[in-house]
Amino acid sequence: MPKIFNMGDIVQMKKMHPCGTDKWEIIRMGADIKIKCTGCGRIIMLSRSKFEKDIKKVLSQEV
Repeated sequence: MPKIFNMGDIVQMKKMHPCGTDKWEIIRMGADIKIKCTGCGRIIMLSRSKFEKDIKKVLSQEV
């Protein structure tokens, strides 16, 4: 079953970012997913398959 996530959601990833947080905000979706670190503001882009593999859980959902 695919995980459900949308733009604006805050997600927890399996690995910590070097700044010390594992929480990211989804800012772009498509074939690739762009996420922004909630700690330092760094933006990275992952393929959808890599993102779905590395996500731990959705913490808060945009309404």
